[in-house]
Amino acid sequence: MWLLPILLLLSLPGCFSIQGPESVRGPEKGSLTVHCHYNPGWETYVKWWCRGRKWDSCETLIRTTKSEQKVIKNRVSLTDNQRDRLITVTMKELRQDDQDTYWCGIQKSGTDLGARIQVIIDPEGTVVTSLENLLSRTNVNSHRVFSSGANIRTHYILLVFVKVPILLILVGAILWLKGPPRVPEEQWEQPIYTNLSSDLTTDTVP
Repeated sequence: MWLLPILLLLSLPGCFSIQGPESVRGPEKGSLTVHCHYNPGWETYVKWWCRGRKWDSCETLIRTTKSEQKVIKNRVSLTDNQRDRLITVTMKELRQDDQDTYWCGIQKSGTDLGARIQVIIDPEGTVVTSLENLLSRTNVNSHRVFSSGANIRTHYILLVFVKVPILLILVGAILWLKGPPRVPEEQWEQPIYTNLSSDLTTDTVP
């Protein structure tokens, strides 16, 4: 039973031979670009871009030849970078009715190879957060978190190695300046004087 999903997967057009994004989107009156990668061995084959939900009845909008690596037709251009094995399709002046299912593919004997791609057109004026903006925000937030962590770490380092020793030195200096409690001179000189007076009195008495 586990062979059935594998067989179904392998039966899909272009399975593992050509890959593209699941979906792409672009703004109305703007443009979008699709990149499809293919495996080694298909460099010199004809590449095409077609429109239609069904694989066997899609309408081919543009195709290359063995000698042409870049073609332009109407609002669509297709470039085949044979060195990097990369198909690049660009659609310009997008309209709402351009939204549909498309395929980028390779023509060969028998069944062609292809990758299914859903094209989404955002209405004019729609604000869409791009991947670049998300990455930029992520980098900024990461930088802020890193800076905050670095500041906290620096604070603790200063606290342990600078502030605490200085505080201990100050406390020690204050204690040293105070010194042990001293007895006033009058308190320890008076008993000695009293003893001397008593001794002299005793000596003079017959």
